[in-house]
Amino acid sequence: MTELEESIHYTFKNKKLLTEALSHSSYANENKRNRKSNERLEFLGDSVLSIVVSQYLFEHFSHFPEGDLTKIRASLVCEKSLYVFAKQIDLGHYLLLGKGEENTGGRERTSILADAFEALIAAVYLDGGLEAAKNHILRFIPEDLDAQKHAAFNDYKTILQEVIQQNPEEKVEYIIVDQSGPDHNKAFTVQVCLNSNVIGKGTGKSKKEAEQMAAREALELMGYEAQ
Repeated sequence: MTELEESIHYTFKNKKLLTEALSHSSYANENKRNRKSNERLEFLGDSVLSIVVSQYLFEHFSHFPEGDLTKIRASLVCEKSLYVFAKQIDLGHYLLLGKGEENTGGRERTSILADAFEALIAAVYLDGGLEAAKNHILRFIPEDLDAQKHAAFNDYKTILQEVIQQNPEEKVEYIIVDQSGPDHNKAFTVQVCLNSNVIGKGTGKSKKEAEQMAAREALELMGYEAQ
């Protein structure tokens, strides 16, 4: 635990908060006595992360409209980015996992690491306040956001997922509906569905490109201006 504190440049006054942030539900279930999982902290950390990143972007990109700020924020707080941040501090090494998760590679699982990173944010926030949490979070924000802006404006699937996740009961699915042409020059057509309803369609030279184009159309139909 001390090594992790050194890695994040923060020393906890209440060590129990740090232990809770590192406790996956599988571990808490196996050690029920006085054990809490990090799920509640994850919930709080998500909100703290959002407000800190939103304020940072608002202050540093005053010339950007709301839609662009939303896209950049989505790219910074998505599961993929949080996983990268967690790997930077080797967070998986410190996680408390149940035997099942331990044996099936839980320490490297994207969702587990991303959730634990949010839980750690909440632990810092509860232990040291918003300023401490802000200092912790901003260490992971790239100084040069040009690459991040480029990714944000082109990763339509991530943006769409962030939009849809505001309603947890909704489900997005990408379906290949057509492919044509020779192997060296194929064209794929993909539909993106929301709860089985088609909300976008796209074509590309690869499945990934077609999915991005389908997500882009879906976002445009939802009123999000694509780049």
